[in-house]
Amino acid sequence: MRQFNNIDEVLGRLADQQYLADRSLATAIFLCIKLERPLFIEGEPGVGKTAVAQALADIFNVPLIRLQCYEGIDRESALYEWNYPKQLLAIRMQENSWRSDAPMESSLESSLYQEEFLLKRPLYNALRPRGPAPVLLIDEIDRSDDEFEAFLLEILSEFQITIPELGTIKAQEKPFVVLTSNRTRDVHDALKRRCIYHWLDYPNFSRELNIVQMKVPGLDAQLAEDIVRYVQELRQHSFDKRPGLAETLDWAKALQALFVTQLDAQLIEETIGCLLKDRDDVMLLRSGNSLTLMERILGEIKGS
Repeated sequence: MRQFNNIDEVLGRLADQQYLADRSLATAIFLCIKLERPLFIEGEPGVGKTAVAQALADIFNVPLIRLQCYEGIDRESALYEWNYPKQLLAIRMQENSWRSDAPMESSLESSLYQEEFLLKRPLYNALRPRGPAPVLLIDEIDRSDDEFEAFLLEILSEFQITIPELGTIKAQEKPFVVLTSNRTRDVHDALKRRCIYHWLDYPNFSRELNIVQMKVPGLDAQLAEDIVRYVQELRQHSFDKRPGLAETLDWAKALQALFVTQLDAQLIEETIGCLLKDRDDVMLLRSGNSLTLMERILGEIKGS
């Protein structure tokens, strides 16, 4: 039985998986497990939403089943499809086994709509796993459409699905569900009401520094501080796609691989692709009159 005794235990066990959460996130996780409710995490890209699900799967030693949402995702892609080639093969095999003068068996159609002919997708596998109840990650739900959200309501309310040919399939043990959203559009209230909501913001300086030091062992201590200060300053400007924690870690690993010990403007420009993923953002960083934004931020770091 998945269970935490208190919020401090949640924080500790997440830290054991190298996930440094704040207390509000740990509280949301504790309540979701205690109340058997899905966890809805919303936040900017790269702040660690998906990693929450992976950390919980590792803590409970259960599989992580991931459903990656996208525009146009439908019920069949998420739940199940009938394996029509296998059904057709079964029909031909049965036809060959019958005597030419024997009547067609009335049970043929029903025999074709059995579980063995299902192509099981992530949602089905989460409700009927082969082993322990998994952690189900429904990633980037904001990329799907209204119809798919409505389809999810039955699963998140009752943890069951209805297959017309087979009837109702209900989970024997509820999976722990994590939904994530980058807030590219508003998700309907009906879906959010079935969940406990948490907004996951960018980490503050001290927590981001701790994460960098933990995830990139051996990194020079002063360089780690400068990296985090630079990224934190970068987020204060009006970029279309501000760098998240994932980009901070990528940059730290890149600088470590280059045996860097100190930041300078040229080095930042050469490695800026680790932080900014949009051409306009890169141009904005390089723009300026007598002093570029890049150099101004670097000057602020050295001044601090």
